[in-house]
Amino acid sequence: MHGYANTKDAHLRRLRRIEGQVRGLQRMIDQDEYCIDVLTQISAATRALQAVSLGLLDEHLKHCVSQAMTEGGTEADAKIAEASDAIARLVRS
Repeated sequence: MHGYANTKDAHLRRLRRIEGQVRGLQRMIDQDEYCIDVLTQISAATRALQAVSLGLLDEHLKHCVSQAMTEGGTEADAKIAEASDAIARLVRS
């Protein structure tokens, strides 16, 4: 079971909302909306995606990494490295 199993529906709702935001961005471009307004909406969609990713990361740390730490060994080291890599990707984005 994944760490986000209990919040899967909430994540899917948020992602569907973000999908709607992106479709709205397409319409804005298609309708030649003012560029600053488009950029503002892009920023909002980006923040929404970041919120989803931070939630997933938090759940991963609490569930997957915590469980691996309890079990110990190389699996724990691998989960920590995996989480560190994920954090690095989020920071770069």
